[in-house]
Amino acid sequence: MIERVPFDLKAYVRGSETRPCFICGLVNNDPACFHHRIFEDDETIIFLSKYPTLPGYCLVSPREHREDLARDISTDEYLRLQEKVHILSRALKRVFDAERIYVLSLGSQQANSHLHFHVVPLPSGVPLEKQQYHALMGEHGVLQIPDDQMAELARQIAETYDTERVAS
Repeated sequence: MIERVPFDLKAYVRGSETRPCFICGLVNNDPACFHHRIFEDDETIIFLSKYPTLPGYCLVSPREHREDLARDISTDEYLRLQEKVHILSRALKRVFDAERIYVLSLGSQQANSHLHFHVVPLPSGVPLEKQQYHALMGEHGVLQIPDDQMAELARQIAETYDTERVAS
């Protein structure tokens, strides 16, 4: 059973304001920035969130540090990134039999400035009052998924992602 634990949002925000970009660290294989990877190519990296509010919570990001969606990437780069978001959405739908896939871009110039998209499967049967923003907010706790289970989730999602990518 996966346990939901409190999330110290204030500490997370303080840390994200002061430490180097975790996505750049992940791309550069910094062990302090480890996340379970789903897919990567020359332009994009897809990985599991360290602080998931739902199983299968992924992030999709350009490998190169880009901050502003409107100014820092071309239309073609954006479309290629969104194609990967779409393929990942199909994979998550299959792996988790999700009712819906949430996609949103968060971050700030002050913290977590590296452009990234959150792609999150909503399991079937979640009551309406626990869907949408409620389902994504760390203030309601995060799932404490053991590392071996995270590795297995990453493997399943990656395998399904590859199948969906080939089918595209």
